Amino acid sequence: MKKLLWSAVLLAALSACSTVPVKESGAPGPAAAVPEGPLVVPALSALPDTPARVLQGRYAPVGWQNLPGWSADDLSHVWKGLLNDCRGLMRPAGSLASPARANPRAWQPVCQAAVQSGLGPDAPGDVVRQFLQAQLRPWRLELASGRPASGMVTGYYEPLIHASRTRGGVYQWPLYATPADLLTIDLGSVYPELAGKRVRGKLEGKRVVPYDTRAEIAADPARQPPVIVWANDPVEAFFLQIQGSGRAILPDGSVIRLAYADHNGRPYVSIGQWLARQGAMPLAQTSMQNIKRWARAHPDRVQQMLNVNPAMVFFREEAITDSELGPNGAYGVPLQPQRAIAVDTRFVPLGTPVYLDTQRPGGGPLRRLVYALDTGAAIQGAGRADFYWGTGPEAGALAGRMKQTGEMWLLWPTAAGAPSAR
Repeated sequence: MKKLLWSAVLLAALSACSTVPVKESGAPGPAAAVPEGPLVVPALSALPDTPARVLQGRYAPVGWQNLPGWSADDLSHVWKGLLNDCRGLMRPAGSLASPARANPRAWQPVCQAAVQSGLGPDAPGDVVRQFLQAQLRPWRLELASGRPASGMVTGYYEPLIHASRTRGGVYQWPLYATPADLLTIDLGSVYPELAGKRVRGKLEGKRVVPYDTRAEIAADPARQPPVIVWANDPVEAFFLQIQGSGRAILPDGSVIRLAYADHNGRPYVSIGQWLARQGAMPLAQTSMQNIKRWARAHPDRVQQMLNVNPAMVFFREEAITDSELGPNGAYGVPLQPQRAIAVDTRFVPLGTPVYLDTQRPGGGPLRRLVYALDTGAAIQGAGRADFYWGTGPEAGALAGRMKQTGEMWLLWPTAAGAPSAR
C-alpha cells in the first residue's frame, strides 16, 4: 500500500516534466534495432518465461475466409517483413524498451518453421499465403459488446528534405541531436505498476525541472544541442519532427536518415490551429503546402509560428542500408512501406501480424497484411491504427489524406491460443 501511494506521489511530482510521446505519430522511443544477417531462432527453452501483460482487447477466432479480400492480397513482398518481425520477436526481453510485445514463446515455433522453409525475400505470394494459413489463425479484434472494433485509420510517412552539415545560404534551420543534459526517467523500471510511464526533464541544482521549450532553445545559443544538419526549409524541418524521422539529401547528393532519438517532453501544439486563430487561413486549409506559402510570405514571423509548438524532437544520424525500407519503428524493426502500422499496444502487441480492412484516400478498398511495428501518442483505442505509406512527397500526400475507418484481425500462432503479450 505504501509503495503504491509513493508511486502516485512520484508520478504527480514529475508530471510537470510531461509523460513520454511525443511525436504525433510513430514511436515514443525505439527498442534496440533487430540484428542484421540470417535469422537465428533460439530454442524454446532458451526464451525466458517473462511475466504476462494483460491485453484489454476481446478476440474472436475466425476462419481465413472471413477476412475480406484475403485471397486477393499480393503477398509476394511480405516475407522480408516476416523474417524481420521474427528477429524482433526472438530478441532477449531486456533489449526491448516497451513491455508491450507479442509473446515470443508463442511465436518461436512459427519463426523456426520460417527458417526451415528455405523461402527467400522474393518468395511467391501463393507460397507465403500457404505458409501463413498453415501456421497462423485470424482473431478478430472486438469490443466488449462483441461487435468488431472499428477504429480510425490515419497515415504517416518518412519526409525527404534538403539539408547541409554546415550552416550557410538557404541552410538555416537546425535539426538537433539529443542534448547531453536531457533526463529520461522510466518510472516503470522502479515501479512496475507505472510501466510505460516516462518523464523528461533536466537537473536544476538538485531538482528535476521540465526541459527547455522550442522557443527557449531557439532564443539562447547556450541551450542549443548539437546540430546534425541545417535544413533549407523551416516548415519541411518542422513536419519532419512531427513524423519523427526522415531522410536528408546533402549537397553532395548523399542521403542520410534522421531517426527519432528523444524528445523534450513538452506537449505537441498544432501550428495549423494557431494560423487559423490568427486569421491567416481557414483551419480546413492548413496543409503543409499552405503553411509553407504563408511562411514564405511572412519570413519575419516564421520563428514565432514554430514557437507555438513547445515540443522538440531530437534525432540521431543513421546510414541507409536498405533504400526500400523506412526507419525503425517503436519495435526496433524497419518499417516496410504499406506493410506496417502503428497501434495501441493495450490491444495489439508489437510484433503481431495484422490483417487490416480499410479504405484508400479518395476511395477504394485497402485490405492487406501489415505488421504492428510502431506506436504513437495519438494512436489510442481498439481498432485505431496509423498506416505507414513510405518515403517522400507522394507518400506524404497519401498520408495527409488518410482518415478512414477500419477493422483488424490479429494473425496468431495456431497452437498458442488467444493473442497474448509479455
